[in-house]
Amino acid sequence: MTAADSRIERIAGLLREAGRAHHQAFLATDGEDPTWPIWYAGYLQAPLGEVLGTGLTRSEIAHALVEADRAYREQARAEDWPRFYARAFLRRYGRPVPG
Repeated sequence: MTAADSRIERIAGLLREAGRAHHQAFLATDGEDPTWPIWYAGYLQAPLGEVLGTGLTRSEIAHALVEADRAYREQARAEDWPRFYARAFLRRYGRPVPG
């Protein structure tokens, strides 16, 4: 597994964790939340910045989530959404990994 693959898996894991936490937080509405990117951004800000090696604002994360979601829906990928979104984050914000 390459360093980039490792980071994709770590980010995808963070996204899955955020998805579970978001669903629990919005259980009363069956997970429906029209402002979900903002919620996810707050949840992901610190751990995502650590994996990517850069500080991101909540606005940057929310914007990237919306763009990844739009691309995922348009491309109707067979890949699960967390891995697809993780790749999008790495393309946009990832720093080269030494080695």
